[in-house]
Amino acid sequence: MKPRVIVTRKWPAAVEQVLAERFDTTLNAGDIPFTATQLKAALLNFDAVLPTVSDKLPAEIFPDEELRAKIIGNFGVGFSHIDIGAAKRRGIAVTNTPGVLTDCTADIAMSLLLAVARRTGEGERQLRSGAWKGWCPTHMIGAKVTGKTIGIIGMGRIGKATARRAHFGFGMKVVFFNRSRVDDEETRAMSAVQLPSIEDVLEQADFVSLHCPGGAENRNLINAERLGRMKKSAFLINTARGDVVDEIALADALEGGVIAGAGLDVFAQEPQVPERLIRLENTVLLPHLGSATEETRVAMGMKVVDNISAFFAGEPIPDRVV
Repeated sequence: MKPRVIVTRKWPAAVEQVLAERFDTTLNAGDIPFTATQLKAALLNFDAVLPTVSDKLPAEIFPDEELRAKIIGNFGVGFSHIDIGAAKRRGIAVTNTPGVLTDCTADIAMSLLLAVARRTGEGERQLRSGAWKGWCPTHMIGAKVTGKTIGIIGMGRIGKATARRAHFGFGMKVVFFNRSRVDDEETRAMSAVQLPSIEDVLEQADFVSLHCPGGAENRNLINAERLGRMKKSAFLINTARGDVVDEIALADALEGGVIAGAGLDVFAQEPQVPERLIRLENTVLLPHLGSATEETRVAMGMKVVDNISAFFAGEPIPDRVV
């Protein structure tokens, strides 16, 4: 018998077709997010559960009853929404989808950087509302990007890809913080400088771009104290995880002129976005679009297919987290 597989959200049609061919697959045609009760039932009744970053799987989702699920094939590179310890204790493998979303997420980071610096969101809103009165020398002055310093927090695949775009595309100086030492041809080609602390990066950078994992150890990594270390003319860009930033402290900093602006693609309680951030003109806010291209979303789905296929074939799992 084919393994029973359940997909928690609607995926690209090409991926759903492959899943249906290989497995006894239950799809979510209506694309309605699963409740906690439905996620718990999925673990009890299916051999593989395929969630996305929008599905929360805390410890209480893993019931004491005997679970049928043997693998969680996560659609996404981040897995802070899954209690990895609980999955491990119940003998459930967890996989993710690294690598394939690197370029598109870096593209979105640069899109946010450019948009918030040059006030393009404000400008479009002004034009569409009919409020634009024509060109003048002092109209909607923004911040220059070319030649400035970008600070990367988390110099992994996406951090490096963003740094490449900033350095080679806009002549930006690159400084970064990473918990482990990074010294390779890629960073040397950019003349990227690794600094000893996050604070050092915040103090030097004109643009701070976050590319670190979410979860407990990084929750509110960017807090009021650290926002206060940034230049008043600096901008914060977040395409990592929403919980990396203390959103209340960020709203305070933006309202009080502690920093110049922020570009955010992720939020702590998605899809809820703090009203204070929405009201501000010095923010650019996107609905978690980092990997949202046809090519990338299909590639992510096929990564999941490859992971669970290897698992059920008794072969090494390419992207095993636990």
